Amino acid sequence: MIFSADAEIPQTWQCKSCPKQAVLLENGKQVVLDASEDKIPRSHWEMLLERRSREELEEILQERLDYIRARRAGGQADL
Repeated sequence: MIFSADAEIPQTWQCKSCPKQAVLLENGKQVVLDASEDKIPRSHWEMLLERRSREELEEILQERLDYIRARRAGGQADL
């Protein structure tokens, strides 16, 4: 893989010819990666909890349920 002269070389990158992860070699030996650099993917729920508390989410849920129930009682379709 060719990198720009002024770019910082990553320790891993996606291989262009297969679905595997390419690894940086130094002096012909594989660089030992620091596990702390690995990003653990966060779920939608985890990201949501970073922005709102469970109490806020319960309140929003209750407001939406009340709104839907009121529309159903009035014979209108759900949105």
